[in-house]
Amino acid sequence: MGGDFTLTGNKGQKASWSDFDGKYRIVYFGFTYCPDICPTDLGRMSKGLEQFEKQHPALGAKIQPIFISVDPGRDTPQVLDEFVGNFHHRLIGLTGSEAEITAILPLFGATASKDEPNEEGGYNVTHTTFTYLFDPQGKPLGILPTDKGSEAVAKELEGWVR
Repeated sequence: MGGDFTLTGNKGQKASWSDFDGKYRIVYFGFTYCPDICPTDLGRMSKGLEQFEKQHPALGAKIQPIFISVDPGRDTPQVLDEFVGNFHHRLIGLTGSEAEITAILPLFGATASKDEPNEEGGYNVTHTTFTYLFDPQGKPLGILPTDKGSEAVAKELEGWVR
């Protein structure tokens, strides 16, 4: 699970999976127009990471949180930048072309599909809602329990990050 990619970051920079070598990586796939699940999961992940950093500042600095958009049509770098600014201060947002995102999803065991548009042209994206944790070599360690709250996320990080 995991794999090489190059996408565009929320500040317009190119970012590859290998750029994060040496860091633990928290990876979440979602979209900025998500009405509830994505912001809730990212909020719990961010608070859990902040709690972990308070207890273990040096270890917390070894973690890079990453949000990868599954809605590249709407999630431009500018939109992503505003969105990730609402969460952990080191969270970066990544986007790419439809083909780039489609190619990355199976590498992470993730899925995403655009639902039918409503009368106004708006749409939802059904997607995997796991918060993945990877080691500094990019190997999967586990799933962070964002569904159980920020304290559970912090406790899970304590079990993995060394």
